[in-house]
Amino acid sequence: MQPSNPKRRRVPSAPRVDTFIHRNRKVHVPVGYMAVGMIIGPHGLRGEVTVEVHSDYPARFDPGNRLWVGQTLEAMEILSSRPHRGQMLVMLSGVADRTEAEELRGEWLFIHEEEAADLEEDTYFVHDIIGMAVETAEGRPLGVVKDILFTGANEVYIITPPDAPDRELLLPAIADVIQQVDLDSGVITVALLPGLLEE
Repeated sequence: MQPSNPKRRRVPSAPRVDTFIHRNRKVHVPVGYMAVGMIIGPHGLRGEVTVEVHSDYPARFDPGNRLWVGQTLEAMEILSSRPHRGQMLVMLSGVADRTEAEELRGEWLFIHEEEAADLEEDTYFVHDIIGMAVETAEGRPLGVVKDILFTGANEVYIITPPDAPDRELLLPAIADVIQQVDLDSGVITVALLPGLLEE
């Protein structure tokens, strides 16, 4: 997407990225950053944008915080924000009208990894889990985490089996199933409850 406003500054080259599938959307996350939201489109005429939030930390969108926008990581300060129908309406620095807000449609919002909120024990960032190998305690490989579903009660890991890439195995992220998450080795060890795996 090329900006139509020549006054908008863009970084000339984008950094290396990792690609994830999150909530059925492909996300190209620059290395060292985390995705916290996506701009759905403009709201009103004064440059406000509607943001689909991908963060469990509400203060992330407080005025005065800074976000990096799009693959070029353009730094923008949050001037104002307010909840609206399960999303956030956000005013960003440098976005003065609806035309400029429209240019940001579909852009992802990032933060530096070191700015991430501290996690509770046995909780993980989405980008840490996606791409991890999954195996049983006996060492049977089940596949790789392709995506995560957020059901409200608990997350569900979507696994792509190694011998059937068109199939999906759904594993609830609960203590009875997820036995160990080893970020260093990139392996999740699970216990299969009856009926979870079709034989």
